[in-house]
Formats: sequence, structure tokens, C-alpha cells
Amino acid sequence: MGKKRVMVPAADVDLSAVKYQNEAIQAPHLTGLTFKLFVKLLETPLVGPLIISHLKKENKMIELLQNTVIPEAPIMNALTESETGVVVVDEDGNPEDRVELAMKCLPPYNAASSWNEDLASSFRYWKIRDYAHAYRSKFVTPSMVAEQIIPIIEEFNKKDPPMPLLISFDAEEVRKQAAASTKRFEEGSPISILDGIFIAIKDDIDLYPHPSKGATTWMHEVRPVKEDAISVSRLRSCGVIFVGKANMHEFGMGTTGNNPNYGTTRNPHAVDRYTGGSSSGPAAIVASGLCSAALGTDGGGSIRIPSSLCGVVGLKTTFGRTNITGSLYDFGTVEVIGPIASSVEDVMLVYAAILGSRPAERISLNPSPPCLPNLASRDGADALGSLRLGKYTAWFNDVQSTDVSDTCEDMLNLLSRTHGCEMVEIVIPELQEMRTAHLVSIGSEFINSLIPDIEDGKGVRLNYDSRTSVGLFRSFGASDYIAAQCLRRRLMHHHMEIFKKVDVIVTPTTGMTAPKIRSSALSYGETDLQTAGYLMRFVIAANLLGFPAISIPVGYDKQGLPIGLQLIGRPWGEATLLRLASAVEELYAKPKKRPASFYDVLKTK
Repeated sequence: MGKKRVMVPAADVDLSAVKYQNEAIQAPHLTGLTFKLFVKLLETPLVGPLIISHLKKENKMIELLQNTVIPEAPIMNALTESETGVVVVDEDGNPEDRVELAMKCLPPYNAASSWNEDLASSFRYWKIRDYAHAYRSKFVTPSMVAEQIIPIIEEFNKKDPPMPLLISFDAEEVRKQAAASTKRFEEGSPISILDGIFIAIKDDIDLYPHPSKGATTWMHEVRPVKEDAISVSRLRSCGVIFVGKANMHEFGMGTTGNNPNYGTTRNPHAVDRYTGGSSSGPAAIVASGLCSAALGTDGGGSIRIPSSLCGVVGLKTTFGRTNITGSLYDFGTVEVIGPIASSVEDVMLVYAAILGSRPAERISLNPSPPCLPNLASRDGADALGSLRLGKYTAWFNDVQSTDVSDTCEDMLNLLSRTHGCEMVEIVIPELQEMRTAHLVSIGSEFINSLIPDIEDGKGVRLNYDSRTSVGLFRSFGASDYIAAQCLRRRLMHHHMEIFKKVDVIVTPTTGMTAPKIRSSALSYGETDLQTAGYLMRFVIAANLLGFPAISIPVGYDKQGLPIGLQLIGRPWGEATLLRLASAVEELYAKPKKRPASFYDVLKTK
């Protein structure tokens, strides 16, 4: 037995000696028939384990998980942080009441400005309050908007090669919901500001009567949907119109959105580019203008990555802040349900409707009460000046193109000049350990839920990239999972020490803009861990450690592809993130680019 590496206790790590190491993932990039052959070898009894062992060794996973002494115990204490200058929300109250309270936290709606025809030459997304104003003013009805949306969705489903936004869609069900909403407006009794608002639901969240397939071809056969997920039921009680189940990377186990089962959703800004994943359909349907918002899930950046690549806003809440019951993955420790929308205020309205912890998590996590920022108050704006923003420069700049880091840096400089936010240089140790701990945690929890179906023969019906992940995840043992949890506790210590010095950690959301789709990847998928590394570079901490995080669009690269800025907050600090994200959004004064695939469904003439 070789000599083991012994880590010093987390509290004794000398940050001045920490040197940033650029991430270098050792794995082949495979597509097409070559990828198919690779997976066949991977699933061969003698050869497969040798390949997996080699890849784990090359990426130093065996050294870390099996040949390292980690002094921390595999238990994390519940952490509670309170926010100041915010409005407390009753998570046990009615969702429509929370949405009404969120409305009062927004600046007054200026109909004259929003509907000014002089602004027609510059592109903007219609917001939820624009739809509500149009309905109340009888410019349009929800049924009229539905008739704009339905043929476009049907057109996407007929494209060759297929590139659907939705996996499950029922035009008559949409018409039925829209008619009910139209009637409420005609009677002068809309339920809330969300009444008549069109929202898509990711295919791993239950939306009755649609099946939840997780973008597989078989999950609905073993897991029938009997009722809405809790988050969906809360939106339904507010009068939301659900358009259907949005496309995604199969089982959420990928960062691009590639899906050979139903077709790969395309980036509305460039149809030859990926949306990012795994919430590919939710981000694309919002960016294309067809829906005001969507619900996604985020276990490894799956809300923030596609939001960044598609140029929209995506919120990953603190773990336990939203009730994940009714999701395919409502059993683990890294995944949450969260909103995607075209603006911060729309994200805030949807978030207000869906928030509320499960009873068990109120006991185990001891969350502070949910809060919203009062964006209508001058005190809220003044609070920005006291914020300290932490930036780990070496990490921040580890991107594929300097377009990404420079654009995000420009926004941070603008924040400092305009609001007086203080930039603080920080060091985050053990980033490689964090990536490994996250992979083992999410992989072990995923495979634990799927083993019965794999043993029952369903594994061969998965995509080839999912089967690659299954091969890796099945190689993790109990000692690997325990080691990952010990690392998790260390990393929580490091980050909570950082949060004593700063209020928010700032990074680019992704280390690259939307990658190109290779035609050879459409039929069999692909494995490209180098691209996955760039896309996931900055998002993992929020999932492994449960922190809230948000992605906001801040510009474009030289090819016109969107770039997102990520804000990571303390546990339960959603209100601070929403306030800062709103300021970022307001400061981005340059006109937004109209996506190449965009539809104005709120036509009033």
C-alpha cells in the first residue's frame, strides 16, 4: 500500500500558499459511430472497468478519494444567514398572496414607457407585467396569445432534423387553460399577476396530465404522473397557463442539451449552437419569446448554464428553499427547482410563487425566512453601496475566450463606479477537490435511484452519453461517497470563511459561450468533457454547498453569442442576489440583440 496524502484541517489551510491550477480534464471527445463503439467497450465486463479506472486515475480521482486522509467528518451543520433591508415572505401562505407582495416590491409599472412605439426599433422582451397590462386593457386575451404560440410549437416539432422546444405538448389543453384565464379577465377577476402567463415546465418536473420522461424514452412507463409537482401546483393556483413539458438533456446528465431521443433544442441566438443544459428547452423557449418564464432544475448548473448561453436570467435557489417534491430527483442533496425568465423581475415573481421548504428540510436545514428585495424603495438602492463582491481573479480569468472574462469584468467595474460596491480579492482553495466531490455526490445519488431500472433492462435504452455516465457512477463505492462528503464539509468551511469578508462571490456563469453542434452528435450524442469543464467551471459550488446563485446576461462575444455573469450568495440569501442582479440588469444599457429565432406573441395590432 502506497503512502497516503494527508490533508491539513480546513481551518489550518494557508491561503497565501494556494496556487490556482488550470483545469485539465483527461478524456476523449467522441461522437457518432466512434462514440457508440466506445460505449459498447465500456459496458464489456472486463474491458469497461479498466477504461473507467484509467480515466479516474488520469483525472486524479483515485488519489483523492482512496489515497487521501481527510480530517473532516462527513457531516455538514445547518447554516442560517439573515438578510437586512428586505421584505419577509410567508412561505406557508397562498402563492398568489406572495406574488402580490412581490409585485409591491417592484418599481411602479410605467405603461407609457413599456408601450411607447418609438421603442419598437430596439429589441426588448415583453415582461409579465406587460402581458397583465395588455389583458386588463383588452388589447389581447390569453386565448389570442395561445393561438400565436400553438402553431409555432407545432412547427418546431416538425423540423428536420428535429429540434423541439417541448417533449410533451397538447394544443387543446393549452386552449382550455387559456379560455379559462380569458373568462376570468372578462369577469374582472384574474387570480394574480401570473394569470394568463405562459410557462413551460422541464420534463423532469411533474405537470399533470403530461408524463415525466426526463427526456428518456421509458421513464413514464415505470413512473406514472398522478398530480402536479408542488412547485407546479403553486403556479397553477396563480392562474398560470402551462404550455407543456420542455426538452432537456436526458436525465439532466449533460451540459449541452444534446438529445438524440427527441431532437436537440437549438440556441435561439444561433441555430447551429447548443442551448446549454440540462434545462435546454426551458431556456430556449424563454429566449425565443414564446413563454414569459419556465421552471428548470439545477443539480450542476442546469438552470444557470443554459440561461447564460441563451441570454436570459436563471435563479438557482438555496438547497431546500423550494419544495422539490414531484421532481424525478426529489431525493438527493444537490438539486433544486428554480425559475428562468427574460428579466430579474419576472424571475422574482415566479420565485415568490414557488418558494417554500419541505417540512423535513425546515427541521434539518433550519432555513431563515424567505425574503424579497424591495426594489421600489430607495433604501434598497442605497444598500448596494455596502455590498462587498468577492473575486478570485485567477479562477475568474480561466475561460476559453477573454470576451467572457472581459465582459463580466466591465460590468463589475460599472457596478463599483455606479453603486460603490467594493471589490475584494479572494482565494478559493481546493477547486479540484470540489469538482470531484460534486461528481461523486450527484453521480452516486443519481445511480442509487436508477439501479432498479437499469437492472430491469432499461439501461440499454438510455442515450450513449447517459450510459457513459452510468458506467462511471456505478464505479463509485461507499468509501468514495463518504470521502466526497468529508471534502464537502471542508469546502463549506472555506466558503463560509470567505463569506465573512464578502457578501457575494462573482464569476462568469460559464467559461465559454454556446458551443457548436456537430452533425455527427445528433444521432448518437457525444462525450466532450473538455467542453463540459468550461461550461461547469464556475457553477459547482452552489450545488455542492447548497448556495443560491443567479445568472444575468451582461453582453455578447465577438460572434454575437450571449455572456452571463454569475452571483453566488450566502445560504438563504436570495434577496441580496435578486437586488444585485436587478442593478446589473439596469446598468446593462446597451440594446439587447434580437435572437435569430424570436417570436413576438403579444401582438396587439
